[in-house]
Amino acid sequence: MPIKLLFSVILFFTFSENIFSQDSTDLMNQLVNQSEKNKIHYAENTFKYTRVVDGHSVENLHKKVLDVRISHRFDPINSGIYNFFGLDVAVMRLGFDYGISDNFMIGVGHSVYQKTYDGFFKWRILRQSTGAVNMPITLSFVPTIAINTLRQFDSGKTTFGDRVSSVFQLLIARKFSETFSLQLMPTFIHADNISFDHIKQNIIAIGIAGTQKVSKRMNVNVEYYYQLPEDQAPGAHNVLSLGIDLGTGGHVFQLHFTNSLGMTEKSFISETPGQWSDGDIMFGFNISRVFQLGEKRKRY
Repeated sequence: MPIKLLFSVILFFTFSENIFSQDSTDLMNQLVNQSEKNKIHYAENTFKYTRVVDGHSVENLHKKVLDVRISHRFDPINSGIYNFFGLDVAVMRLGFDYGISDNFMIGVGHSVYQKTYDGFFKWRILRQSTGAVNMPITLSFVPTIAINTLRQFDSGKTTFGDRVSSVFQLLIARKFSETFSLQLMPTFIHADNISFDHIKQNIIAIGIAGTQKVSKRMNVNVEYYYQLPEDQAPGAHNVLSLGIDLGTGGHVFQLHFTNSLGMTEKSFISETPGQWSDGDIMFGFNISRVFQLGEKRKRY
């Protein structure tokens, strides 16, 4: 009897340990799963940078981050060997962007093209997420203002209002995987009176952009804007841009080809005279350097 009793006790503790261990594991898994459901998991790096090529992406600078951005655009490749296939002539835009918060940023810039001063703000209204909040898209609102300051239009008939244009955009993006994202950009433009021969000052366009991650530090981007035919000015064509993002620590290099010389929304969306089919392709590059002006943000 003592041997049988001892054997029974051993069996009891052996099986009870397995049962309790299994129950404990299941309970821990349930707690972890419940904790994950109570968290909000935001989509990170829908695009690599705050711009796709020229146009904005849904990405924002973080709070108290300053981005100094220098953009270059050369003449068309079809200008020939005399012009070194466009590389002899370049226009530039110098911009300063700043993150007020993680969801709100502002920026100003100056372009050699049409001697344009521009400013904008970007407000991220919704952010793609899973978990406690299931949001399928990221939504941002971007209004932009630009002022053409060319002296050739100085006259008693030209007012300040004739030089001002404004653009209002919604950016609707979704990150479909760790490597691929798409973005739609419905756009309303109120053009100025001096930069181009616009039939209508109010222009509606729709843009589409995509990015494909190739490696940890490189993305390939495509950006295209379509203008409603009834709003399109004579001699203006839709803009198509192809670009590559290269990240190197605090710097971002963007190399691209496009048929637009302008680098503000009003210019490249509604005032592009060149076409890819005619060889009006321009090479350009952007250099971005970011500076953390406050305490380094915490990851969330």
